[in-house]
Amino acid sequence: MEEQRVRISDIAEELGLSTATVSNVIHGKTKKISDETVKRVMELIEERQYIPNIAGILLAQNSSKIIGVFVNDHEKYEGHTLDDFFISSSLNFLSTEIESSGQFMMVKKAKCADEIIKFASMWNMDGIVVIGFCDQDYMYLRNHMRIPFVVYDGFCENPERILNITIDNYDGGYQVGCYFREIGHRRALCISDNEICVDLERRKGFYEGFSPGIIDFLLIPMQKDERWQFYQQNLDSIQKVSAIFAVSDYYAMDLICFLNEQGISVPEDISVAGFDDIPMCQMICPTLTTVKQDGALRAKLAVEKLRELREKKSIDSEITLPVSLVVRNSTKEFYT
Repeated sequence: MEEQRVRISDIAEELGLSTATVSNVIHGKTKKISDETVKRVMELIEERQYIPNIAGILLAQNSSKIIGVFVNDHEKYEGHTLDDFFISSSLNFLSTEIESSGQFMMVKKAKCADEIIKFASMWNMDGIVVIGFCDQDYMYLRNHMRIPFVVYDGFCENPERILNITIDNYDGGYQVGCYFREIGHRRALCISDNEICVDLERRKGFYEGFSPGIIDFLLIPMQKDERWQFYQQNLDSIQKVSAIFAVSDYYAMDLICFLNEQGISVPEDISVAGFDDIPMCQMICPTLTTVKQDGALRAKLAVEKLRELREKKSIDSEITLPVSLVVRNSTKEFYT
């Protein structure tokens, strides 16, 4: 038979206190309660393994200390959104910063802005971090929600009344283009699953950096099976270039796996570079040349700026962080 859950009334009865006093201790309202009484209640709560209704406690407070992190549950993740290398790395950095600030992180996948508003309000969140949504979603949130939020990884064409913590996507692509050109490549390929927003900025920078070299472009499917079929159909075009820039590390590593299966060696036959410098870049073979962004700094700024927004301080609407090229073993010189 399952053991009966300990109630506030049980704690109160055993200590000879009112349920109101015990409840106030649990909820942190101890200004009018002696230190000795607080100590007795807390010791018995621990001894009896009392489990409070956390949601009720947080909702009763002016500050829940909850920072919500909402991730776009996009179809491209194929049901594995939180397994994505960039997403999981971002959550790790955010978790460290949020916890060190004495707050709690709550992660939620969402498909639209309405889901974010409903969930954030239900938990009385102090602030939210939004990852991977679109410009219209951010504007909708700003116009329909009072909870402060920052855009962590997204594209804001007009970040008015929105804090967008972004990176220099154009310069990252530009650095890759310049690097390929400087080590002798004259024909390259850029791959992306879309032609807008962040990916477009990375592609534009790559084109500028690689100029006057010849650049081909492939708009690839988001789903892996379809993408590999697409690569197979375009294998002749792929083999005409000596270097490939993928606008994300995931697509770069996925492409290396495909090329290996075709007997095409990286970097001996084709050099490959990605973008983001997720931890997996140093765990694959060959290790991946990529554009590094400072995930720890981005997370630190997100938490700091959310606090400033709660305190009604004036802040810039957009912060652009620098990026840097990290050269590893997936690229090599190419001279004919």
